[in-house]
Order: sequence, then structure tokens, then C-alpha cells
Amino acid sequence: MLTFAPFLNNNTMNFVEELKWRGMIQDMMPGVEEQLQKEMTSAYVGIDPTADSLHIGHLVGVMMLRHFQRARHRPIALIGGATGMIGDPSMKSAERNLLDEETLRHNQNCIRQQLARFLDFDSDAPNAAKLVNNYDWMKDYTFLNFIRDIGKHITVNYMMAKESVKKRLGAEASVGMSFTEFSYQLLQGYDFLHLYRHEGCRLQMGGSDQWGNITTGTELIRRTLGPESEAFALVCPLITKADGGKFGKTESGNVWLDRRYTSPYKFYQFWLNVSDTDAAKYIKIFTSLAQDEIAALEQAQAEAPHLRALQKRLAREVTLMVHSEDDYDAAVEASGILFGDATSDALRRLDDETLLSVFEGVPQYGVSREELVGGVKAAELFTAKTAIFPSRGEMRKMVQNGGVSVNKEKFTDYEATITADNLINDKYLLVQKGKKNYFLITAND
Repeated sequence: MLTFAPFLNNNTMNFVEELKWRGMIQDMMPGVEEQLQKEMTSAYVGIDPTADSLHIGHLVGVMMLRHFQRARHRPIALIGGATGMIGDPSMKSAERNLLDEETLRHNQNCIRQQLARFLDFDSDAPNAAKLVNNYDWMKDYTFLNFIRDIGKHITVNYMMAKESVKKRLGAEASVGMSFTEFSYQLLQGYDFLHLYRHEGCRLQMGGSDQWGNITTGTELIRRTLGPESEAFALVCPLITKADGGKFGKTESGNVWLDRRYTSPYKFYQFWLNVSDTDAAKYIKIFTSLAQDEIAALEQAQAEAPHLRALQKRLAREVTLMVHSEDDYDAAVEASGILFGDATSDALRRLDDETLLSVFEGVPQYGVSREELVGGVKAAELFTAKTAIFPSRGEMRKMVQNGGVSVNKEKFTDYEATITADNLINDKYLLVQKGKKNYFLITAND
């Protein structure tokens, strides 16, 4: 059962100050702090629904909403169902694929479940989070009504001045910009106007690449409802890696929150393996740990960098938020199998998903289960049926020197027979040469 800080802590957190020390503010309009100090305020972040899972690139915006709720304000997560059918030109060089309504609804439901691990949607507190989808108010809005009611308030000159538009139309752009994408900022601006009217939403937050779109919304509110109608913008920096690489990308692609796409073990390993510089930055952005606790971890890291206190705590906190304590414990134990002195029992406790994640990239071989049922001499299995050893002589020598393990148990009998009883999960056999060389044999039906 998840618990949420807004209902456990009576101290009122200053949201802007919290984001400042965490390095999560790139820019904000004047008056944001005054608005938040004046009253409980609603703010929203837009989320792209083009997949049925969030990836860790979404987590910055999600954490902004989480901190916002911790500060006793009301977070709104906006699923961009309508805008997801168009594509946002910000910081992109090409249009994206458009989605049908059935897919969007499916994606929305999946994203809602993931957001519920970060935000309280279900309590009766006045600042309980809310999920909305802009498709719900755009689907019946005719084009003629939209350009009459909304388009007349924002000039083409204003829209052309936005950096995202200029970049797409500039000399370096390889393709032009369709009217569909050009209209995106008007649609996003209308979202803000709609939420201002119907949810009392006064603030929109997002990444710094969204500044132009967000400020279009504040301008649309002012021009539509009058200058006394105050709306605000706050954006965070785009997250980068110390080496200049793209945050959240691995060789296999995005790091997803859904275990179908990124296993909890791989998810945990991503955070565990970030650089010291990135760990010091990420632990502020992607956890809710207090400033003094993070300072203590930074001191521990400085005194004993090899113990990687920051990476271990970062990996723990984010894995617990996204997955579960059982998944975290399994990931830690699985890490010990590959990098430590784990036992055969620990290896056998791994489910198939985690085992394959741990040993992804190691040489793998397939053999017939039928052969193993009858039993196969280890020397034949490891040399002739697989290429774990180049020759029987080399295998014999390494076994005699104590350098071979099977399923994390020292293998001492060169003449031994391997049977189906030796298989992990009735399917796998793990062979280890020396300390670091692993091989996985799979019994195929």
C-alpha cells in the first residue's frame, strides 16, 4: 500500500524552494510564488499518450506533480489524447505517427495506473490529483468554432516567433512544417484555457522545450478572459547525462516503467550504473528524499566513492516507487548473482524474466531437452554440443584448477553427467568459467 506525504506531514512545503534546491527550475513567470503562497493552486503537466507505458523521460514532469501535491497543492495530469493525434513540434525534426481513439484510451488507462504510484488520485483530500484527457473536450469541437473562438486571439506573428516553430522552418530543417503541427501550440493553449475555466487551473508545468507552448496558453487566457485573469508557467531543465548522451536511452532503447518493456532488474541496473556526477543530480530530481538526507549520502560518496552510496540509494528509491519492494529485493539479489558471490539457491529463486535479464548478452546455446532427460556427459555438452570450451583438454584442466561452476556450484567432476534434474526452472543451465565468463544453456522442447 502506497502512502503519500501530503497527508502525513503537517508542515507546508514551499514548492518553488523545493524545486530550486533540487535543480528542477529552468524558468518561471513572475508571480508563481505569490500565487502558490496565496492559496491551494491547481497545476497541470501534459503527458504524451503515444505508448501504453511511461518511460523515465516522463518522470521529471511526474516528480514535479508529486512535489506539487506534497506541497499541498492540486496536481492535474493531462493525457494529450487530442494533441497526441497531431504531434508536438517542440525540439523535434519530424512529425510522429497519429493514433486512433481505441489505442489512446488503452494507453490512457495504462498510464493512469502508473501515475497512481506517484500521485494520490483516490483520497477525499482537497488536493487529490486528477487525470484528464484533452480528447474529451476537443472531439466535438468543430474546426470552424475553434478558429472563430480561439484562433482569432493569437496572431500568426506571435506563433511564428516561437522557437519551436522557427527551428522547424529554419535553414537547418530537412523538412517543412505542416499546418497540423503549426496549430499545436493553439491546441495546447486551449487546454490551459479549458482547465483554467473548468478546474481553476492557474499553472502549467513542463520541460523547458515547452516554454513557448505554455506561454501561448497564458497569453490566450489573458486575451480571452481579460488581463485580470492570471495564469502562470514554470518549466524544468531538460535532463542530460554528464557525458552528453541522451538521458533514459540505452542500447536497447527507452527505459520504460512497464515491466513488459523493461524488467525491474534492468530498471534497477540503469540507475545503479549512472555516473557519480549524474547520481548526484538524479537523486535530487527523481526521489523525494529530504535535502539533509541527500547531503549525507553525498558526503558518504565523497569519503568512499567505491561504495557508490548515491547510486545504490537512487536505484532503491526509484525502483520502489515504480515497481515494488519484492521487485527491488529480487533485483538486488540478481545483481549479486552476476557481480557477487551468490549461491545456487539465489540463482534458483530467479523467475525466467529476471534470469534472462541478468544474463542478457552472455553467450547462449540451445540443446534438446530430450537429450538431457537421458543424460549427457558434461565434457560432451560443454565442448561438442556447445562451444563453451574449445577442447576437452582445456575443460579438464580448468575443472581440475577449480575454475568451473555450474549453476553457481563448483564443478569438480570432469566425468559427471548432466541431466534435466540439473536445470534451473526446468529450462536453464548456467556455466561459469573463471570469475566473469558466463554461458547460458537453454533446454528446448
